[in-house]
Amino acid sequence: MPELRVHEGRHYAVQYHYALPDDAWCVELSEAVLAPAAWAEIPNAETHVPGVALLVAVIPDEDPSLEPTVHIHSHDEHVIPYEIMRWFMEHVGEQVERCRIAFGQGAPEAAERSRGDLV
Repeated sequence: MPELRVHEGRHYAVQYHYALPDDAWCVELSEAVLAPAAWAEIPNAETHVPGVALLVAVIPDEDPSLEPTVHIHSHDEHVIPYEIMRWFMEHVGEQVERCRIAFGQGAPEAAERSRGDLV
């Protein structure tokens, strides 16, 4: 489930997914877009959904020697407010910590279970 946030009238989303080819968790930041009009009739439906990723943090969870990285996914110039960047990096930092704890326990799968509420 993505986490949404409004900053100065613009909507942003952070969401997680696991990239099997990379053996890594990905934390994505996007500018949220309007939800489909059909959702308007659904009680408590979100009004916005994640858009195209602007930033993707890749956090390896099977090899502790690999460092997390942040990839910029944009052909156009985008301005990301400082508070939104901090919010995104807090999510990234928390996921890095979960993966390191799970790896330290000798079970990379534990990192996946720790994100089970978001998968």
